[in-house]
Amino acid sequence: MIDLHLHTARCGHARGNMEEYIARARQLGLVAIGFADHIPMYWLPPGQCDPELAMPQEQFGDYVREVLDWRDRCSGMSIYLGVEADFQAGYEEVLDGLIKVHPLDYVLGSIHFIDGWGFDNPALRDQYVRHDPDELYERYFILVEQAVASGLFDSMAHVDLLKKFAFRPRRPLTHLYQRLARAMARADVCVELNTAGLRVPAREMYPAVELLRACFQHGVPVTLGSDAHAPEQVGWEFGRALALLREVGYSEIAYFVGRRRCCRRLP
Repeated sequence: MIDLHLHTARCGHARGNMEEYIARARQLGLVAIGFADHIPMYWLPPGQCDPELAMPQEQFGDYVREVLDWRDRCSGMSIYLGVEADFQAGYEEVLDGLIKVHPLDYVLGSIHFIDGWGFDNPALRDQYVRHDPDELYERYFILVEQAVASGLFDSMAHVDLLKKFAFRPRRPLTHLYQRLARAMARADVCVELNTAGLRVPAREMYPAVELLRACFQHGVPVTLGSDAHAPEQVGWEFGRALALLREVGYSEIAYFVGRRRCCRRLP
């Protein structure tokens, strides 16, 4: 299988180096992996960037070179160069310029901030009680749709991350799921099945099964990622992920080479 969502110590909130992640992937028999460390916080002045949330700007080039070096040295397993990039409305041109100068295979899009609030940060989870849950989910999914429509991303990572701390809306999200799935189909953007949700209070993969079914219904391709922040998390619960994909109806997963989408049949 292919794990396209691996973070290393470079991102400031993970541990382990690339060699350790590669060794773990070999143990699991993965055919390919993709590193997707967090891109520098391009929307903030350098002095305001948090080194515990994303790599500093001065390390971006080193990160790219290290992945490419391991790609050249590694035999028997493909290694892809990716990044995870937060979408920030109004800064699309800045992000586009940043990713275009590097030979990336793919860009994972994500939303971690709502009006500057890092809602997935454990230190800030007490702020959920300040929000109406239904209104918050509406605002969040509008941001995801804007990210999808931007044309900047190949796949959307942990697309319903807002549920991380089990803060749930009162109303069903069917209309938001259908709207997002249609938007992803129009933009030809993949959805990521991300197993990291099983490691947090949400206790379910990203996205919710209903949203994954909506994506399949609308012909949205799927990528697979563990969102590993430590070597032992590589390929986390991929058995369950593959079973879910088959149950929903997917027969293949997507990956990328030079920003071109390719597909591999499920085992």
